[in-house]
Amino acid sequence: MSTDQQWSEEQQRVNVVTEQIDRKIDILEKEVGSFRDEVVGMRKDFWDEVTMNFSEADDVGETSTSMRQQSQVLSDRERSHLNTAAALDKMKRLHHSPYFGRIDFKENGYPNAERIYLGIASLLDEKEESFLVYDWRAPISNLYYDGAPGPVTYHTPSGEISGDIEMKRQFVIRDGRIRFMFDTGVTIGDELLQAVLSRTSDAQMKSIVATIQKEQNRIIRNDRTRMLIVQGAAGSGKTSAALQRVAYLLYKYREHLQADQMVLFSPNPMFNSYVSTVLPELGEENMLQTTFQEYLERRLGREYQLEDPFIQLEYVLTGTEDLEYEARMSGIRFKSSESFLKVITRYKDSMMSEGMKFKPVRFQGRAVVTAEAMAEKFYSFEPSVKLVNRLEILRDWMLKELSAFGKGELEAPWVDQQMDLMEPEDLQRAYQRLKRKQKGKADTFDDFQQEREILARMVVSDRLKPLRKWIKSLRFVDVRQLYAHLFNDRAQMVRLLGEEALPSHWEEIGEMTLRRLRVQELAYEDITPYLYLRELLLGFHINSNIRHVIIDEAQDYSAFQLAFMKRLFPRSKITALGDFNQAIYAHSSVLSGTGPLTNLYGPENTEVIELTRSYRSTQEIVEFTRGMVPGGEEIVPFNRGGEKPKVIVSSNEQEHLDVITADLKHLIQEGYESVAVICKTAEESKDIHEALSKVLPATPKLIKKTTLAFERGVHVIPAYLAKGVEFDAVLIYDGSASQYAQEHERKLFYTACTRAMHLLHIYCMGKPSPFITSQSEELYDMGKVSAAQAD
Repeated sequence: MSTDQQWSEEQQRVNVVTEQIDRKIDILEKEVGSFRDEVVGMRKDFWDEVTMNFSEADDVGETSTSMRQQSQVLSDRERSHLNTAAALDKMKRLHHSPYFGRIDFKENGYPNAERIYLGIASLLDEKEESFLVYDWRAPISNLYYDGAPGPVTYHTPSGEISGDIEMKRQFVIRDGRIRFMFDTGVTIGDELLQAVLSRTSDAQMKSIVATIQKEQNRIIRNDRTRMLIVQGAAGSGKTSAALQRVAYLLYKYREHLQADQMVLFSPNPMFNSYVSTVLPELGEENMLQTTFQEYLERRLGREYQLEDPFIQLEYVLTGTEDLEYEARMSGIRFKSSESFLKVITRYKDSMMSEGMKFKPVRFQGRAVVTAEAMAEKFYSFEPSVKLVNRLEILRDWMLKELSAFGKGELEAPWVDQQMDLMEPEDLQRAYQRLKRKQKGKADTFDDFQQEREILARMVVSDRLKPLRKWIKSLRFVDVRQLYAHLFNDRAQMVRLLGEEALPSHWEEIGEMTLRRLRVQELAYEDITPYLYLRELLLGFHINSNIRHVIIDEAQDYSAFQLAFMKRLFPRSKITALGDFNQAIYAHSSVLSGTGPLTNLYGPENTEVIELTRSYRSTQEIVEFTRGMVPGGEEIVPFNRGGEKPKVIVSSNEQEHLDVITADLKHLIQEGYESVAVICKTAEESKDIHEALSKVLPATPKLIKKTTLAFERGVHVIPAYLAKGVEFDAVLIYDGSASQYAQEHERKLFYTACTRAMHLLHIYCMGKPSPFITSQSEELYDMGKVSAAQAD
């Protein structure tokens, strides 16, 4: 059969499928309208349909039953409306592109092969007897991603099915027309990937179901292991695969797993926006999305000023001249380690015999319960009584002490003063209380003594209410002093460390920690350890509803933080995505490999998948950037050609800015839709943004840590905020040796350069970074700014 004839036949099928989709859309639109009208009417007439009678106890019960029944009917209709609307949305997406793949599969024992077409959702024929399109997540669809022509087997809920793939075909269909069509033996053909990867970047990440590679499919369909670790090179598609994995799990376990039982921990708020359209594009609700810093702020932000990881990183990059720099680095490494986690756990255990610290309960400057009395009570229990039980007993005792104190305050002068200031509604409340007390007696309010007693109790109760709440929440445990004591008692720390040595600069580490605590501040490296200590003492806040956690940029989490997250989500599986070549934070050095991640659940419950092929950047960019990092030779570029990276050296700041401005204007004219000027720090980004805003035709966008949305256009951005996103063109503002020469700057420079899809320019004020010059000169084009360029 000729190619033209095949194309014609496939287009005819697209037409037939599109017509069926149109019919389905018409039906669903009518159903959505009908359900909507019904729901609106039911809400309007809700109380008319409820039998209302409160005169007798039986009638009250009948009324309550009637309300529950009517509410259930309304809830069912609303659910039907939402489900039908979701089905309609899927059909509209299918109308744009009905399917992207076809396999001809001949099952063993059957004479003919079945043509199986794959799309983002299933579609039945008009009689609803056979599939016109299979959902990409269906068991048989796995053949398309993993199988090559020849004998294959796939798994279904009812068992294994074997047969032969006779053909595999890939499509790009847009608005009902076939744009590309390829036959291939290995998923996915380079022709289709070339077509997809050559496009410009978008303001939001897109679904990759049409181009899922075999190694990515292993990530998506892995539902066996408790911990799945994906170590992937920059641009290898690990985040995209993880999001398709979420869609797959929601499809396969749709009876038991909901989107709000899955959570994605992103590197920054902007990244949440960047990936927010992927799941809706696949017809699924978005899962919960947050950052670890947002979680910490919710837990401790009211009590302390919390440093965020970006401020810490800015210090690491710019604070090298600070006299306390080496001590801070030592402290970050220690406080991020598993060793420190063990220290705090032992510290908590040691409090069973000594060292527990309490805050006194005070009212109007007077002691209600002293810290000494609490300690005496706490250590009066038998050694077998657990710490949590001691605190509960202590809490109940303190509440009784507070009640006794309150009774003694009823005649105090301050109570009379407060009664004189009471509002009329408070007096009315006291009157109603007295009426209930005197039920069956005189109905007049003439007993002054009773009136005063009730009002006094109300005043005292209201004033002591915050203290009762404070005691009930165990706030009398002085966690701040307990954490501080770890750093002002050297002998104690030596005991808690056991055979391990104190970190270098220990005294300075302690001084810095205590200095911040005194002004209610916590450095980023202190936040998780402090919270862990508090939770050990006061009880852990866990989330048992979450069943799956996705940790993106997992290399940026310390061993301490990862252990804390495991405890936070006790019933959850975890998918951890990372690239240790992009471990840019000071505590990341603790994660020398996948060890701490594997240790969370043990090797028997952990699987590691490595992605070494990079799809984001051109072959020239990948071959250049992989030489910057250890083991980079294992990174395999996709065969998509482009320009070599350019390194441009200027002699002064004005010349430097002029050539960057000229290049930006040229790129805008050439139609590059997203261009990033990547700087080293936030301060540098701010200065460059201000300078470029004066010379470019349109003001570039300054990306800050608070930026919530990612848009097209020219961006000025610190390197650490560019993680996870990509741009058509990347301009490294200053890649000179004065900016990127230290070993701890290597991975930041690599991260910045690997954001480029099609074009990478590195501008240097002076000598280029050794991370550039240590590579073969054949991998990049070197140039200097001429007078003409500067003009």
